[in-house]
Amino acid sequence: MDRKKSLTLAGRLLGLLALSALLVLWWLRYDYGPWGRAAALVSAGLFALLGLRFIPRWVDFWSDTPLPAAPDEDEPRGMGLRIFLSLWCLDLLILLSAWGLRAALGYGGSFTGTLGFWRCTDSQHYLAIAEDWYLSEGVIDRLVQLVFLPGYPLLIRLLRLLTGNYLTAGLLGSALCFAGSGVMFYRLLRLDLPHQIAQRALLFLCLLPGSFFYAAPMSESLFLLCSLGCVYLARRDRWLAAGLCGAWAAFTRSLGLMLLVPLIMELVAMAARSKMPAKKLVPRAVSLLLVPLGFAAYCVVNYLVAGNPFQFMIYQAEHWGQHLGLFFNTAAYQTQRAISSYTEKPHVFLGLWLPNLIYGYAALALVAAAAKKLRPSYTAWLIAYFVIAIGATWLLSAPRYLMAMPVLPMALALLTERESAKTGAVVSLTLLWLLYFLAFLQRWQVW
Repeated sequence: MDRKKSLTLAGRLLGLLALSALLVLWWLRYDYGPWGRAAALVSAGLFALLGLRFIPRWVDFWSDTPLPAAPDEDEPRGMGLRIFLSLWCLDLLILLSAWGLRAALGYGGSFTGTLGFWRCTDSQHYLAIAEDWYLSEGVIDRLVQLVFLPGYPLLIRLLRLLTGNYLTAGLLGSALCFAGSGVMFYRLLRLDLPHQIAQRALLFLCLLPGSFFYAAPMSESLFLLCSLGCVYLARRDRWLAAGLCGAWAAFTRSLGLMLLVPLIMELVAMAARSKMPAKKLVPRAVSLLLVPLGFAAYCVVNYLVAGNPFQFMIYQAEHWGQHLGLFFNTAAYQTQRAISSYTEKPHVFLGLWLPNLIYGYAALALVAAAAKKLRPSYTAWLIAYFVIAIGATWLLSAPRYLMAMPVLPMALALLTERESAKTGAVVSLTLLWLLYFLAFLQRWQVW
């Protein structure tokens, strides 16, 4: 057996043993009933399948085998500007649609009045932080806003100098970041893929259910822009700039720390293939430290406001019962709650638990199916991101978290090269997008 096969076999066995051990320990400690346990088994099984398909690609990626060259294909002139303007118009269309659909549902109100509706989720917290910063004393609902990271509120503060209004600044900031994210996403994809596939991935980025949150005064659009910029710049061997983008991503969402996974994989692969000397490798590796420094800056804010750099963890645990858990435990308790709400609170079942479960399973299934086509560093990024994001012990926002993970539309684009598959995916996603948007507009616990 050659070295690659040995490493692949060892990686698969160790991964399966670790996952099995966690599952057994969980099984002995928790009991969410037969349906909850079945849901956990399905989640763990899909994750195992993803791991089994990813590991041989990982081994190849870290070998000294040259990677395929980027496709040499022309693209339409001014593609970046086209994408930016298209996504800007889509953002405006989402805001107009919210106004029109709410009027059709009987809520009424002017367009400007309906803009205030977008405060209904975590937006209200980001806007309050932008206006008053974090509070060290006062009512508990304001104190616990320390759990929301400052990257996005600082952007709102900056843009408020132009708009004179915090809500308008938030909506403008999200629109700019969303449009910029589309350009950055396309450029990242074009490093490896032809124009048609990159364009299709961009379409799926916009069609993922929940992508209307990119128009909201929330941190998803800024986080996506910083994350894509980080990976793109690293791929272009501009590691200092990549580290700075990653730092702001980690200053915006804690999941920005997961950028270390693709960055480390890319750096190791680059060093292995080019036989990079230490004097060139070390500065690049040091640039990676900027990413955790972004989150460290948030911890400093915690210390300055509350006297404890990890006060956000206390607030998360005490106010929301939020801890880091196991992703298959999330599938179990969400299934249990979905069953209990099916007859008693059908709007909660349809708006909250069912979309959370579907998104979690679909993410694993899609990336597992596309693992042999995806760049291994991107698959590893998705795995790390999924484990942390979905492992929360009180998860309400799985769709919002996962739609901001750009590997999902990449996987969809790679799996829909046949026209029939593309058409089916577009029709299905469009329908799901509209249904989820309607649930959001009626406040069916869509977070």
